[in-house]
Amino acid sequence: MIEMKIIPLAFDSFGVRSMATYVETKDIKILIDPGVSLGPSRYHLPPHRIEIERERELWEVIKEYANKSDLLIVTHYHYDHHNPNYPELYRNKILFIKDPKNNINYSQKNRAKYFLEQIKDIPEEINIADNSNFELGNTKIVFSKPVFHGTNSRLGYVVETMIDDHKERFIHTSDVEGPALDDQIEFILQYSPQTLILDGPMSYMLGYRYPTKYLERSIENIIRIIDETDIKTIIPDHHFTRDLNFKERLKPVYNKIEGTDVKIITAAEYAGKEIELLEARRKELYAKFS
Repeated sequence: MIEMKIIPLAFDSFGVRSMATYVETKDIKILIDPGVSLGPSRYHLPPHRIEIERERELWEVIKEYANKSDLLIVTHYHYDHHNPNYPELYRNKILFIKDPKNNINYSQKNRAKYFLEQIKDIPEEINIADNSNFELGNTKIVFSKPVFHGTNSRLGYVVETMIDDHKERFIHTSDVEGPALDDQIEFILQYSPQTLILDGPMSYMLGYRYPTKYLERSIENIIRIIDETDIKTIIPDHHFTRDLNFKERLKPVYNKIEGTDVKIITAAEYAGKEIELLEARRKELYAKFS
């Protein structure tokens, strides 16, 4: 049997805001969250030209992989997870989307409406992802119930995605910012993946928009995942790798895996690339390459 391929395409550890991930099994080619963007302001500075160039480069990679994918998934409607202004991306694809009307905040509801207007009659079919599943051959895709984008409903809801080819189980959490809440790890504990792409704690806003208690709860929940599932590789990224000190933030988790066969690595490391935290280094980029 052909082994499942999991290929991170664009992530914060690559230098952009994204969780775009390509998954290929013997039966089907899947692209999760085909979008990429940049933080509009960091340290009161706009994106540096190096970040802008990286965004353009990785958008081309996403388009390339979308072209060869059979099924696309949009876990929610923030622009680092979908691009409503390039409807051709979805032509003749099977599309699963976050429910555009239920368990969604006002901003994302408006974005979802615009997105659906732009892609009208373009995909082969459009399906609601929330609490649903899809099977083809030996591959099963299961979507979670809607869970908070973060620690409350202010930014809306996302769906988590599980892909199982009867040989490996993989989960992509989308924007859980932790996971600080039991609701957000319920799906992970239920399906016990070997590989987990995790939107880690939003520690770059620690004490401001992200209270310390949520970092502590995220650490506890990641340790639960290690203790209670078949996990072999955890890939914490996205909000987490906007923090230059990200590894120090999860020190108890790194201590937990010492002497085990569990790996905790960024998406860049998983893809065999150098970690490039361009947004977190924006001040440095302006100082060196003004």
